[in-house]
Amino acid sequence: MNQKTKIVYPSIDEVQCVAHELACKLMNYDEPIPEFITRYPNALERCLGALQQTYNKKDLYPTFLDKASILFYLMVKNHPFQNGNKRIAVMSLLYFLVINKKWIKVDTKVLYNFAKWVAESNSDVKDAVLDAIKIFLGNNMEKIQNR
Repeated sequence: MNQKTKIVYPSIDEVQCVAHELACKLMNYDEPIPEFITRYPNALERCLGALQQTYNKKDLYPTFLDKASILFYLMVKNHPFQNGNKRIAVMSLLYFLVINKKWIKVDTKVLYNFAKWVAESNSDVKDAVLDAIKIFLGNNMEKIQNR
């Protein structure tokens, strides 16, 4: 029997305690990330809420890759933070993957450069960028093996 795997979603607290803190510690790049409390009101909530968004009782982002892609895209493009959005987007994506027993086989610097490309993309081609993110993630994602 093929059961649908339940997707685990990150909370605001987890983004703060894991993604934001790791981005600050591991991806400073000579430009500090402001305190979490300085984030823009409700912007992060909208990014995370999109993962479970429905229309007519159907998921707008039905697959795990769809959800991972929209999370990454929105965290980069919607600027929930005053600075460090791409770095926090990378760490948020990595956290989302880990809590769902997945990982991406690319260096964080490669992923950050991909985030820069997403940030520079024209919002008029959002669907094409989301497709590119899905392809990038799909080509590099692997399941974490239980030990």
